[in-house]
Amino acid sequence: MIKFIVKMGEKVKGQGGFCFMSERENIVRLWFNMWLTQQDLGIDNIFAADVVYTESWSPQYTDRETVKHWFEEWNTRGKVLAWDIKQFFHQGNQTVVIWYFKNQMDNGKIEEFDGISLIEWTQDNRIKTLKEFGCNLNNYNPYQNSDTPEFRNEKTNWF
Repeated sequence: MIKFIVKMGEKVKGQGGFCFMSERENIVRLWFNMWLTQQDLGIDNIFAADVVYTESWSPQYTDRETVKHWFEEWNTRGKVLAWDIKQFFHQGNQTVVIWYFKNQMDNGKIEEFDGISLIEWTQDNRIKTLKEFGCNLNNYNPYQNSDTPEFRNEKTNWF
């Protein structure tokens, strides 16, 4: 099990003196920080060997070694500029993380969107499954001017 520094007020009695919620939140923060710093700060420690990680736009990685390869390879082509956590929800062995994400690829393309990660944990607090969902930031009401929907004539983002 990984030990983390817990923010003042977060320490709650639980297994090993740490609240599972605080430990799980710190694991998620560590994962997001790895992307921001482009450094593997412990992929082997936070993911189960048989993890299933599904990105919001369909790629799926079915073990820790593939997650590690994806992380290392992707960071040769781009940079995560922001991955801001807005909120956590916990229920049993699952956590939902609401976040904002922005990256820039080496070709200059910038992507940004709101997202949610649904995480399932092992008994020893490793990520067993992680499924991402994305939401376009460019929202609008198609019924604003009419009872008939008026959709924008633009390419829809992949999420």
